[in-house]
Amino acid sequence: MSDDELEQIRKRKLNSLQNRVSDDQRQAQAEQQIEQQKQALLAKILSPEARQRLNNLKMVKRDFAEQIEMQLIEMAQTGRLPIPLSDAQLKSILLQLQSRKRETTIRRI
Repeated sequence: MSDDELEQIRKRKLNSLQNRVSDDQRQAQAEQQIEQQKQALLAKILSPEARQRLNNLKMVKRDFAEQIEMQLIEMAQTGRLPIPLSDAQLKSILLQLQSRKRETTIRRI
């Protein structure tokens, strides 16, 4: 291979890496913007105590808390949720959703 061919290969690889990095940055920005919008909606929907409870839950069970957030937003948009949602009301919703979850028991023989 000549030096020109190697230089062209290097340029193509550099361009593809730069494109990949810029795509990743755009995707990260879009995800961050969606998260900001979600948090703004939750700030309107939930009382400060309820938001704190949801944030605490998010630290322990991230996936479960994100599902709850999406359900709360959907319920608020359809008008099935009192606004602002108090901590006690959120607590009862969480208990209802948790009771739906199947319990796993392990018996040792």
